[in-house]
Amino acid sequence: MNTNFSAEDRKGWMSLLASSEEARLTELWQDYGLDPDFEFLRAPEVGGIMIRGRMGGTGAPFNAGEMTVTRCALSLSDGTVGHGYVQGRCKAKAEIAAKIDALMQTGAAEALNEAVLVPLAKARQAQKTARASKAAATKVEFFTMVRGED
Repeated sequence: MNTNFSAEDRKGWMSLLASSEEARLTELWQDYGLDPDFEFLRAPEVGGIMIRGRMGGTGAPFNAGEMTVTRCALSLSDGTVGHGYVQGRCKAKAEIAAKIDALMQTGAAEALNEAVLVPLAKARQAQKTARASKAAATKVEFFTMVRGED
């Protein structure tokens, strides 16, 4: 087991895998070239979850709606377990996410991080930057003029 990564790191890469574009994740995984021996603990399956929200982030929770997710759990030949939860109905993406999660807990973590996770993180940051600049272009500055009646 790789001890270089904390539970917070794992949450980060699982979030990154879940939110990445399917085509880009698949491309990076294929370029990485290592497909480990594994056994499904839970083959990829599609289901739904209830999304909950809070008004203002602190109010009482409420059900906002449902979302389709695909999950997968597998065990590598050395016993390391990986999980993948992704939005939508892509079983292949959930399987790749579970394999990466498992491999990130082994000695392959550093190479896998550089080959797959770093490019995905850069793509996510570029997407956030583009979205922020697009939103900034619509920003309106309001100001008040002193009317002199005081």
